[in-house]
Amino acid sequence: MNHELSRRSVLRATAGAVLLSSGGLLTACGNVAGSDPKPDATVRIGYISPVTGAAAAFGEPDAYLLKKVREAFADGLIIHRKKHNVEIISRDSRSSPQQAAQAAAELIGTQKIDLMLVSSTPETVNPVSDACEAARIPCVSTVVPWEAWYFGRGATAAEPFTYTYHFFIGTADFGAAYASLWKGQVSTNESVGVMWPNDPDGKAVREGLGPVLEKAGFTLVDPGAYEGGAQDYSAQISRFKKDDAEIFNSFPLPPDFAAFWKQARAEGYRPKIASIAKTGLFPSQIESLGELGIGLTAGFWWTPQFPYSSTLTNQTSEELAADYEKTTGKQWNQVMGSNMALFEVAADALRKVSDPKDREELAEALGTVSLTTIVGPLDWQAGPVKNVSAEPLVMAQWRESSKGFSVTPVIVDNNASRDIPLGGTLESLR
Repeated sequence: MNHELSRRSVLRATAGAVLLSSGGLLTACGNVAGSDPKPDATVRIGYISPVTGAAAAFGEPDAYLLKKVREAFADGLIIHRKKHNVEIISRDSRSSPQQAAQAAAELIGTQKIDLMLVSSTPETVNPVSDACEAARIPCVSTVVPWEAWYFGRGATAAEPFTYTYHFFIGTADFGAAYASLWKGQVSTNESVGVMWPNDPDGKAVREGLGPVLEKAGFTLVDPGAYEGGAQDYSAQISRFKKDDAEIFNSFPLPPDFAAFWKQARAEGYRPKIASIAKTGLFPSQIESLGELGIGLTAGFWWTPQFPYSSTLTNQTSEELAADYEKTTGKQWNQVMGSNMALFEVAADALRKVSDPKDREELAEALGTVSLTTIVGPLDWQAGPVKNVSAEPLVMAQWRESSKGFSVTPVIVDNNASRDIPLGGTLESLR
């Protein structure tokens, strides 16, 4: 308890120092919807995601998405019987915790935002959330396993967060989905080679996912936490081969997995099932692996097959994906759903308050949101802990595509979310 509180104190002090030192460093940008209003009639929403750097694939749909949500807010938002213009100011975290913290400080200190939205990986989400908690700015985040966001930032049941809220899947959700997929369709020895990194994601899955998998009857082959940026994985590969790990699981950054997977193939390690997270989630990541990407499996928290619609644009999941592909010429990306849902949650909370400038009232409103978004039902009253809402998860396998794009994910397990339709059955990598 004291260790966690000490860590949170350091994070808050650091965030506060950044706020004091970085105001005015960056030039303001963004799009004001509607005419130039009086200051108190405009709600300013900050948005941070990784558009460049190692996690850039997560920010790939953002230009399209921001255009869509700005259009949705173009006529303003009615809050307490008064029309408010909405300004969305976006920043690139560059996949860097330091840059994410600086971007948050500039949006809070210089742009004077009323609400922060942030997405994708602990490297971006956690420092932004810490800065908001320190500055008492309401914040909603997504696309980080919730334990890495909640416990990784020092929260406890006795001391939850006040201003920062989150929705995503957690290690129990991954564990249930993996166990269902790995036991149900391809025969294995149930030995799982795990390569979990020395970062917040890796710590969360080792402490949370590991015991869940062992309880489900799997034997873990764990060479220990690895450091990001490594180029030689011969020790891990040798261990997986020695213990005949017919299932493989990892939560790596894209460059790390690409280096490992190519070396594993070259050295003769070929599991029957490979399920990965944090990479292998998007078409561009699979395409970059060439034939080595075909057959990989990953958890999907949104696809065009999800039977939900956006409360902002009124598009179904299928319509949103089709519009993205028509508009950009690129294949849909599952982060689109989560990031659209961020703005849906923001709009719902803002409509609940009497004064969007009242930080305490807006933060409390975030904790009462219960809404079916394009990613499915979100409900902060249902937990799993205060500040967090869970969401649906299915498992999909990457296959070659004959329709326009080179690869496509096929949903092969939906045990956790039966209302999301299956598209096929799991195929062995061997």
